Amino acid sequence: MTPTMTTDVIIIGAGPVGLFAVFELGLLGLRAHLIDILPRAGGQCAELYPEKPIYDIPAIPSCTGQELVDRLLQQIKPFAPTFHLGRSAQGLARTADDTAWQVTLDDGTILTGAAVVIAAGGGQFEPKKLPGAQAFEGKGVAYAVRETQAYRDRDVVIAGGGDSALDWVLALAPVARSVALVHRRDAFRGAPASEAAVRALVAKGQVALLIGQITDYHGDEAGHLARISLRLTGQGDEATITQEVSCQALLAFYGLTMRLGPLADFGLALERQLVVVDTARFETSLPGVFAIGDINTYPGKLKLILSGFHEAALMAHAAFGVCRPDERLRFGYTTTSSDLKARLGVHD
Repeated sequence: MTPTMTTDVIIIGAGPVGLFAVFELGLLGLRAHLIDILPRAGGQCAELYPEKPIYDIPAIPSCTGQELVDRLLQQIKPFAPTFHLGRSAQGLARTADDTAWQVTLDDGTILTGAAVVIAAGGGQFEPKKLPGAQAFEGKGVAYAVRETQAYRDRDVVIAGGGDSALDWVLALAPVARSVALVHRRDAFRGAPASEAAVRALVAKGQVALLIGQITDYHGDEAGHLARISLRLTGQGDEATITQEVSCQALLAFYGLTMRLGPLADFGLALERQLVVVDTARFETSLPGVFAIGDINTYPGKLKLILSGFHEAALMAHAAFGVCRPDERLRFGYTTTSSDLKARLGVHD
């Protein structure tokens, strides 16, 4: 029997913007279910930079990606959202009586709601993989850092030439036994200040800079990564040499491959693989279906978390009219409204 669940709003994407949407909807008395292909809430913040600092969240001078996610999860606790993690939205259709939307998940579960909110960031994303390294994924090869201390006293090789690679060289150099940065050329795409800091560590002998490409991977008796082979490009000519480097941890930061996945077949108006919305309601070309955060596009769009929070607030008020068409929305402030305080469990 196909499991079916009913709610007010179905949110596709459990990143920071999707989580804040739960809060804004909850203030208006609307219940929400969230779907995310990742096994945990938090989106890219939790998956790609849980320990990297974020500086542009209002009133929070600095917090890590994971700290932001944890605070958002704490904030939405009063509204008890239902999470469907490790699941993807495969289909979108109207109900037989044309009164609501149905979202079908990849495990066959059907969620029914009056409104749908797409807060899927860049869509489904996955890191660009190292060719031939599949056997060592989870055994030394990784594409994100979950916990800095996991690399203490280990030989770490970081591959890449962008901000993520440079940032993690700087973060892990004081922790790891050794850090080597591998890039195909002696030029980087990251922030100039980060590059300067990395080159200063190289000059002091605290980080090894290896210009070339990884050619092979070697494991120990337990099947974990032990060392890698590199083809190093000689400076000033085309000469190359091969070198083996001790390596218990190989972190590759070659960027992400983004794709809309099943969202591309939902019948939404798209522009450059982004969902077109209006800026009054953040509604898509499908009535009752909204899009907020990095997944949407409109004139003047800024891909910032704080912009997504603004979009979530306006979307929630529009979604109220879809979910409660016979009720009048009374706008209130959490500082003064007794109704909003009651929903938050706050008592004067």
